[in-house]
Amino acid sequence: MTERLGPHEPVAPLAAVEDVEVRGHIIDSLILPKVLDGITAAGGEFRIKDIAVGHDRADPSYARIEVRAADAASLESIISQISDHGAVPVHGGDARLVDADMDGAFPEGFYSTTNQRTEVRCGGRWLPVGDQEMDCGIVVDADAGAARCLPMSDGERGMRIVVGHVGVRVFPLERQEQGHAFAFMNSAVSTEKPKGIVIREIARQLHANRGGPGKSLLVGGPAIVHTGSGPLVSRLVRQGYIHKLFAGNALATHDIEQALFGTSLGVNLSEGTIVDAGHEHHLRAINRIRRAGSIRAAVESGLLASGIMHDCVRHGVEVHLSGSIRDDGPLPEVVTDALECQRIMRSAVRDVTFCLMIATTLHSVAVGNLLPASVRVVCVDINPSTVIKLNDRGSFQTVGLVTDVEPFLRALVAEVSKLEA
Repeated sequence: MTERLGPHEPVAPLAAVEDVEVRGHIIDSLILPKVLDGITAAGGEFRIKDIAVGHDRADPSYARIEVRAADAASLESIISQISDHGAVPVHGGDARLVDADMDGAFPEGFYSTTNQRTEVRCGGRWLPVGDQEMDCGIVVDADAGAARCLPMSDGERGMRIVVGHVGVRVFPLERQEQGHAFAFMNSAVSTEKPKGIVIREIARQLHANRGGPGKSLLVGGPAIVHTGSGPLVSRLVRQGYIHKLFAGNALATHDIEQALFGTSLGVNLSEGTIVDAGHEHHLRAINRIRRAGSIRAAVESGLLASGIMHDCVRHGVEVHLSGSIRDDGPLPEVVTDALECQRIMRSAVRDVTFCLMIATTLHSVAVGNLLPASVRVVCVDINPSTVIKLNDRGSFQTVGLVTDVEPFLRALVAEVSKLEA
């Protein structure tokens, strides 16, 4: 198989040919090697017809590549694969728009989005795609000159949907500055990496977001409460470092259980002992909140006087609780419709610039699917597979810290305190 041909070597007689261009930091971000490997792995061949490498770190590079495949269908498949790395056909025209013929589904062959910045060409000009999100389609309003990502379930008959890869270009996330804490940690998951560097960077990001336009999102699991870390999260909430909280019924329930009974899953958190009939406490906590009408009503009446949920209500943190089939109760604020949960979270993450995921696999993956690649994500979990799943599912910007919850949060609060001092 021919991988790269010299300027005077004959090209293999493959029938379908297309020139593509890639631009940007294609060398140091390994974009060019990914494009070339994608071509050969899919059974095609390439010839680099032109290349210009930037001299300085800030200078972009450029390459024009001739792609050959056995037939038009194979070539289209190759182009679709390498387009995710920013390869754009030189002679491509406007994006092909097809009317959706039914609600809740896209036309066959629709363009499936990534979480990276994307543009579509309509009427000879490139339109930025809004609400960037992976695993969606693109709907275009030609009259308004606008395009945006659209979940399949929200599709409506008559919407103009982008089909195929012609007229679509992706801007891959390029390399971060060397020495940057996130760049340093964003590699293979390991328990042996020095975590202090990233924790300091997380503290700086939270501190910068506290007074700026960017918002910080915490995606939390019940282990925050079980490990006795609730007061640490509450402190971050009270000091204005957390703007939004996504969780399930469990975190809220056990936080309220701890506030009302001093236990979590029936275990006294101050003494580490199992309380008689403690296994009933979470149900009794849910029942009291349901009798009060809501968590907010329980806070305002004085029934709920401490804890993460109490502090979120008192300090204006936007909270979304997603339900699951295994929930007890659930609490009144828990949304049990999965598609409605997606819509709420999708809307809430639009202004998020930093996301901290702590000890929750399912919620982490769900939220990771909604975030564009430009949002920095840190996932903290004692189980390495949680971080690996996020990366495998496309949230490649995720930095993983394999550690227990309480030591991490204690160190984070200490770093935040240093910045305040």
